[in-house]
Amino acid sequence: MNRIAEAFRNHKAFIAFITVGDPDLETTEQIVHAAVEGGADLIELGIPFSDPTAEGPVIMHADNVALAAGTTTDKVFALTKQLRATVSVPMVYMTYANVVFSYGTEKFAARASEAGIDGVILPDVPYEEKDEFDAAFSRYDIDLISMIAPTSENRIARIAGGAKGFVYMVSSLGVTGTRSEITTDIGAMTALVRKAAKVPCAVGFGIQTPEQAAKMASLSDGAIVGSAIIKIIDQYGRESAPRVRDYVRSMADAVHAVI
Repeated sequence: MNRIAEAFRNHKAFIAFITVGDPDLETTEQIVHAAVEGGADLIELGIPFSDPTAEGPVIMHADNVALAAGTTTDKVFALTKQLRATVSVPMVYMTYANVVFSYGTEKFAARASEAGIDGVILPDVPYEEKDEFDAAFSRYDIDLISMIAPTSENRIARIAGGAKGFVYMVSSLGVTGTRSEITTDIGAMTALVRKAAKVPCAVGFGIQTPEQAAKMASLSDGAIVGSAIIKIIDQYGRESAPRVRDYVRSMADAVHAVI
């Protein structure tokens, strides 16, 4: 069974991003369960990195907290395997090429597969350079998920045509972070993606309210939220799981209500 495909099958998907190890691994485990209870259809697990170039200050701070707490790639694998024993929704890693490359791409893919991961997002790997990673992940039935930005323009069809899992559509130029307004023509981007892709597409970067999430879901197949969740974790720390659950429920309900 393809768990990622299942996440999009019966309704629009709500995807929650969580930095592993912020503020500690035990709290991350609680937060993942809380997000699933709140209705998240897919979980993005951020493997912390010291130079996360696609991230804004909120997630960058979370990465620093996680690294200072002693979070390693091996500990992320161990926690994922532990989560997979009870979590049935798809889980994907979001990290950077150097994390995978320094660990050993083949070894990383093998360990991710053993842990029960469904996909990997590497925002700093351009389409033209993805093959060395994609080959290793494919051997372990892990989808290397493609990102498409407003600047992708004439490359959109080519990227979407080879996409696996789902297409991560970036709503805005710049780094991650909540935004009061999303001005990119997502509808036009989605039309180009759907013409070429065989997989669903979901919109991320900047979404923070149920209204924004519902609007982005109405223009695509789902909404991805990260910084708004990380802000809750930053504010409430080890007590954040119930608050994340309530926030995710409000967002997931809004996305699932979109026809």
